[in-house]
Parts: sequence; structure tokens; C-alpha cells
Amino acid sequence: MTRSCKVAVIGAGMSGLVAARELLRESHQITVFEKSHRVGGTWVYDPCVESDLVGLDPHRVKVHGSLYASLRTNLMSPLMGFSDFPLTGRDFGDGRKFPRHEEVLHFLEAFAADNGLMGFVKFGAEVVQVKRTSTSTDDELSARWMVKCVQGEQEKIEHFEAVVICNGHFSQPRLPQIPGIDRWPGKQVHSHNYRTPEPYLNQVVVIVGMGPSGFDISVDVANAAKEVHIASRSLWFKVGKIPGMENIFEHEVVSHVEPDGRVHFADGFSVLASIILYCTGYSYHFPFLEINNLTVDDNRVGPLYKHVFSPRYGPHLSFVGITCATIIFLTSELQSKWIAQVLSGKCTLPSEDEMMSSVKEMYDEMEQAGKPKHRTHWLYDKMEGYLDWLAAETGLPQLERWWFHMFDALLKSLASFGHGFRVAASLLFSLDLTSPMASDDLPHHNSTYSPSLPLRKCVLRLSPKSREGIQFSWSNHYRQESGQEC
Repeated sequence: MTRSCKVAVIGAGMSGLVAARELLRESHQITVFEKSHRVGGTWVYDPCVESDLVGLDPHRVKVHGSLYASLRTNLMSPLMGFSDFPLTGRDFGDGRKFPRHEEVLHFLEAFAADNGLMGFVKFGAEVVQVKRTSTSTDDELSARWMVKCVQGEQEKIEHFEAVVICNGHFSQPRLPQIPGIDRWPGKQVHSHNYRTPEPYLNQVVVIVGMGPSGFDISVDVANAAKEVHIASRSLWFKVGKIPGMENIFEHEVVSHVEPDGRVHFADGFSVLASIILYCTGYSYHFPFLEINNLTVDDNRVGPLYKHVFSPRYGPHLSFVGITCATIIFLTSELQSKWIAQVLSGKCTLPSEDEMMSSVKEMYDEMEQAGKPKHRTHWLYDKMEGYLDWLAAETGLPQLERWWFHMFDALLKSLASFGHGFRVAASLLFSLDLTSPMASDDLPHHNSTYSPSLPLRKCVLRLSPKSREGIQFSWSNHYRQESGQEC
């Protein structure tokens, strides 16, 4: 016999919307709290920036959005949708394989409308406090939660049997420790507050970090800046030399900075810079959550069983979308299905001790592998096993392998082609060449993905006037060109 719970969902971004849909499918009674006045979360572009550009001042004027104006997805459109509600085949104005952020926002708005979610969302309702109001363990349904929100001028309190936290993790900047930074005279900005390249006109810019945002922002800034110097611990996401943009330089990490404005790199190079732009990611942040037994330590949110349930408070406290380095739409969908089925009684969680043991085992494996705490929720090579486990747990058939092949192809295209990875990946899934690839190249795919593209023989050419009109030319007998936008 299934049961219906009264559930609060915190946030109406991608994770909150798919959580709401899955909870409704299991006949739960839901309220979605959204502090802005529209759905979409991080996919809502806001041209405004915060009063403190690095996000250190707790009293700063805060802006939730982190999008920059030119942002395009770094996952192909088939990976930017849900299993039964794909982005592919829906055109909201940008039909490219890697569309702009507006396309994703329109997709999420359509998802909310088509699934009847809008009536369950309280807009302009900022959650300021979530805490337990019952500690009884006799009946698991007696575990109740108080949710306090501010809506307009009013403070409102509601009680729920369960809370699903989907507040996103792209709003609290994460900064590195750089020796001498307190006395460095230049301007410092976190990518959370980057919007357009114009403010960087003729400046010497040092970009710290080379994740997905740093990768694209470095090229965007180079359109206006005099020089762009990239400092990164890992340079496997290489921008590479782009014709017409010889003002981009790659270095090792920043070792220290000087009061005269000079920035020193670990490779021995130094430059007199005017701006440091931090593309160093974000910290998980749950300022409204008032509970014991759950902490954020160096971006490790824990303990969490399978990155979702608090062992102490499960099944009544869960998180969607904390994992990264994954196919985030599909991951959030499967996590939401699991939560909804656990609350309805279709799925059963292990005991608190068993869940804690599983968490400890994961931590021990990370320590033995030399992985830092802040990588706790990075899936990467564990993604396939994790998503297959979620699918099996919720009674779904095995996931189609194309999800994983496409994701892996994107990572390898990024590593091989730098800023041209979007065109490289697009061609991988559209060309049908005949020469087999070496076995250590991209994996085979049973759909439109061709395992025959000789990646190592590909040469990029980029017009300095159009960063999106990238042309490929193939060596040996693959002498063909493509000027398509991808």
C-alpha cells in the first residue's frame, strides 16, 4: 500500500521542477517555494551583479543568477533534457546542438507548463528557515518539518512531513587562498558576477581556474582584453591557440601576488595585471537549514546516502542536484524518482547505520584514491554505475547506453580540441566516416554516433571575426570542410 506525504520542495529550478513532477506522479501533496518570480533557477539570466564582486561580504546585495550573456550549454541538447521530455525536437529559437541559455530556460518553462507544475509554485517566497518540529521515532510519518518563508512583507510558516532541497549550488562563490592577495591593488571578480567582456576592454586579465565556466569565459574576455592569462592546476581543459586570439596564455597556478599588481605563476612567469577573474566554482550553501548531523566541509555535504538522503533524517530530508560532473538533467530526474518512491513506500531505505556505513565506505575510497573532499559529489567515472543503480532501484529498465557514450565523447572532445570542442562533438554525432578508430578512442554508439571519426587527424581553423563559425579540415584522405554552426 502506498502513502501520500505533504512535501516541501525548496527551489523551482531544473532540479526542483523535476522533483515536483515525480512527487506528483506518486500522489504526494507538494508546495514548491521559489524566491524569484519565475521558474528556471540558474537558467534565468540577470544582467545585474552583486555589490561585492567576489562574494565575501555577507551583507552584500545578492544576485542568484550566475549566467553570462554569451553562455551556451557545454552538453549537447540530447543530454539537456529528461528521459521522457527531451530538449531535442523542441525549438525555442536556437536549434543548435549546443544552444544558448535562453533555449534551456524556455525548455524548463515548457516542462513546468506541460506537466501542470505552475499551480504548485509559490513565487516570491524566500525560504529563511527549515527545521525539525518533531523527534518522535515511533511513527516515521510523525517526523514533521517547519518551513518559514518571507513572501512580500509577510512571514509565513507551514509544516510538512518531508522536505526536498533543490536550491541549486551556483550562487555562493568559492575562492582560493592566494598569498599576498590582501595587498594586491587590482580589481577582483568571481565568475558569478561576470556578464559581458566590455568592462575588461584593454585590461590585462588573470583567470584563475579552468572549469567549464573558465573555459568559455577566457575566450569571451579575450575579445575585449589586452591579454588573458589562465592559471589552472589542471590544464586538460585547454583553450589552445585560436587564430585571431593570440592574446590568450596558459600557465600553472598563481603562486603569489605583489602589492605593485604583479601576479606570479608556479611556472616562473609573472605579469602586471589589472584584474583577477576567479572561475573557481561555488560552495554548497544552505543558510536556511537548521539541523544537526549535516555539515558542509570543504564542499562535502554530509553525511548523505547516495548523495541524496540524510541517514539521520531520511526519508524525510533529501537533496536533488548536488552531484556534478554528470548528466545533470537525467541525474536529477532519477534522484527525484527515487525520493518520490521512498516517500510513497515503493522503495525502502536501509537503516541509518547501514546508510552511514555506505557513506563511510565512499569517504574511505576517496581518501585511498587521493581525491580531495571537494570532489565528493563529482561523479565522472562513477556516473554510469550510479545512474544504473538509481534506475534499477526505481524499477526502470537499464538506461540506454547513448547517454554515457555521448557524455564521454564530449569530455574527450573537450580535452582534444579546446574551444572547438562543440564543433568536434557535433561532427562526431553527424558524420559517418569509414575508417575505424583506434580502440583507445571514443567508445562505440548504437545510434547516430559514428565510431569512425579520426579525432587525432583533425585540425581546427577559427575565423577571428566569428568564434562560432569554426571550420574543420581533415588530413590524409579526409579532406572535407564544415562551416556549420554547432
